[in-house]
Amino acid sequence: MKPFIRIGALISGTGTNLQAIIDSFNSGKIQGKVIFVGSDNAQAKGLTRAETIGIPTFVVDYNRIIQEYKNYSEQAQLPNDFVLEDAFAKQSIYPKSTPREKIEFFLKTRAIAECNLLKHMNSYSYDLIVLAGFMRKLSPYFIDHINSASAIPRIMNIHPALLPAFPGTDGYGDTYRYGCKIAGCTVHFVDYGEDSGPIIAQRAFPILETDTLDSVKTKGLQLEWELYAECIRLFSENRIQLVQKTHEKDRKSVIII
Repeated sequence: MKPFIRIGALISGTGTNLQAIIDSFNSGKIQGKVIFVGSDNAQAKGLTRAETIGIPTFVVDYNRIIQEYKNYSEQAQLPNDFVLEDAFAKQSIYPKSTPREKIEFFLKTRAIAECNLLKHMNSYSYDLIVLAGFMRKLSPYFIDHINSASAIPRIMNIHPALLPAFPGTDGYGDTYRYGCKIAGCTVHFVDYGEDSGPIIAQRAFPILETDTLDSVKTKGLQLEWELYAECIRLFSENRIQLVQKTHEKDRKSVIII
């Protein structure tokens, strides 16, 4: 019998990757289920997708939390287990040359929001967290909570570019505007940087002279739906192992067994 995997999903938008994951469960390609869907956006259409089929949902309003911190930072209640210097030392989203106050603002507001996420998530027993169009960067505070009891990372993301090229929010757009002849998508584990975690798998496709940015995005999404489900299946079957870095600056990678 195939292993049964319990997935929690975080989204910000329409949830098309979420739907592809749900479909992979319904078809029997993967044995498991999505046990909750969380979002930073109460208007995310993906929440309706989940609610329609009985998947529990919740929302953590990042915008409100950030605005309240801006207005009342001295009254802000940081999580009791949040250690600023630890998070500051680990994070690699911002270069160390960034003004400290900017990094501190990010880490503190994220910790408040992520503590709320974790409170919701702690109601469930899950094996893997998938980011399915979740447009918020995660901090060491959240990542460490999820990964603390596991030898393998437990947060997976899909990115619309062939990493390490074109990290960030507009992978297909950056690829297309740069004039690349090949585009693609990447599934990777999340680490303390921006789209810098261990790569699990990638899929590529040619950009034709007749392609537009919209057609590139359409082609990419089709591959994303297939690739994400495949990587979740591999994770559920314990077929993903981390490869140790040779040098500190090397990107971690994985092997499929």
